[in-house]
Amino acid sequence: MSLSTSELEDLWASLDDLNLSEAFSNISSVDTTVCATAFNRNALLYSMCVLYSFIFIIGLAANALVLWVNVRAQRDSAPRHETHVYISHLAVADLCVCATLPVWVSSLAQHGHWPFGEVACKLTHLLFSVNLFGSIFFLACMSVDRYVSVTKHGDHERGPRRKLIRGAVCVGVWLLALIASLPDTYFLRTVKSTHGEAMLCRPVYPEGNPREWMVGVQLSFILLGFVLPFPVIAVFYAMLARAFTRSSSSSASSPVDQERGVSRRVILAYIVVFLGCWGPYHGILLVDSLSQLGLVPLTCGLENVIYVALHLTQCLSLLHCCFNPILYNFINRNYRPSTSAVAVENPPQV
Repeated sequence: MSLSTSELEDLWASLDDLNLSEAFSNISSVDTTVCATAFNRNALLYSMCVLYSFIFIIGLAANALVLWVNVRAQRDSAPRHETHVYISHLAVADLCVCATLPVWVSSLAQHGHWPFGEVACKLTHLLFSVNLFGSIFFLACMSVDRYVSVTKHGDHERGPRRKLIRGAVCVGVWLLALIASLPDTYFLRTVKSTHGEAMLCRPVYPEGNPREWMVGVQLSFILLGFVLPFPVIAVFYAMLARAFTRSSSSSASSPVDQERGVSRRVILAYIVVFLGCWGPYHGILLVDSLSQLGLVPLTCGLENVIYVALHLTQCLSLLHCCFNPILYNFINRNYRPSTSAVAVENPPQV
């Protein structure tokens, strides 16, 4: 997945050339409404730049704070919840994603022009994509690890074997994220825009079957970025919430049960935020892939609107870089070093 604005720039130029009154004369009023909106070019550019800038500022500050707290806590002699190793890696991934945003904003502000050259095109995209996949994969790893930690808690959880496993998982996640990012990065080129003199950073697929290559890359991103990790996150957090419910005492007003109730609501927030951030983007991406294969009939302008929607929902998806520090750190007692010892005394902590 890329934040390249080349398709969007070409789309805007194409929309300007369309005769909408003739193009939609024989289709339904609903389709006409969708196509005729056509989006104000300057307003869309401004909105995307503002949103990316917001994500950059908030995401950079929040994830940097998370890293600072976790590094500082390494010197604390109090016991700590071992999922903090995943939280640290998640913060690094989100921090790197945010760090690439000023480059994309600069390109957006120049209406898609990429002035940095082809090497920077590939490297920036690779940094963005690897850390984006890494962020998603670490969220899935945390859901599994937290379920195992709560249902099988004990001294062995902090033993050398568990730490070795977590270290191996982190290495595996980064390698998988790198592999998942290579296909799209490989095809990236700097090419001249068909509607002007601007240089664009965009994928150029083999001439023989470019559509099939594009759909293959899109479907692989849907598979690795949502279809596989979301069920893992949802199922393991649902089982964790169920474990909290079954372990509740008869007194619903006891402090432990109140804490478990809060934990269940936090777990629900984990699932809802991931689905809300990533669901719309992958849904639009799937519709686009199916339309490219001819499996979804589209009217003349609707496919162009899909490409605009892809960029807007991608903005939404990147909000997870801001939500992750809040959900997995700031509302978690284990985040605060001064309460680490207390957190260990209550295993049902998410």
